[in-house]
Amino acid sequence: MDTFTSRLDSAWAWWSAAVGESQEGRWVRDAVERQVMADIGAATNALHGGRLAPFTEDSWHVRIGRIANWAGVLRLAARAGGWQLRPVVGHSPTRPAGMAELLSGIYAVGEQGEVWMQQLLKGELPPEDEIAKAEAFLTGPGSVEDLELFFYD
Repeated sequence: MDTFTSRLDSAWAWWSAAVGESQEGRWVRDAVERQVMADIGAATNALHGGRLAPFTEDSWHVRIGRIANWAGVLRLAARAGGWQLRPVVGHSPTRPAGMAELLSGIYAVGEQGEVWMQQLLKGELPPEDEIAKAEAFLTGPGSVEDLELFFYD
């Protein structure tokens, strides 16, 4: 079943697979992959001013918008690099894992943000704890925001 918890767990698994492959030397990013990752970081700057998630002092629109923005950025990044985003829930990342698996894992959380935004526009508030977990996945120490620190190439 595709719940937020299954999305988040799968996102971490796909993210970890790609980072692990890189740290073990089985995936060495090329110049395009490094530039795409830098562009993703620039396009998804959370503008949190160093605050740690959850960003409860921000409005629902801002919080969910930060998460949802990742989906569009990752779709553009995948198109630019010729990678295909794949569903992660109920699937294992292919090995060796690389850029497609990394982007697919992160995309699962961004895509959930788009679902939440549609719900919010209908007046439905998403679960606060899920928003906080998505924010923590994307921003702060040890998160996607710090992704570049996990690569040694």
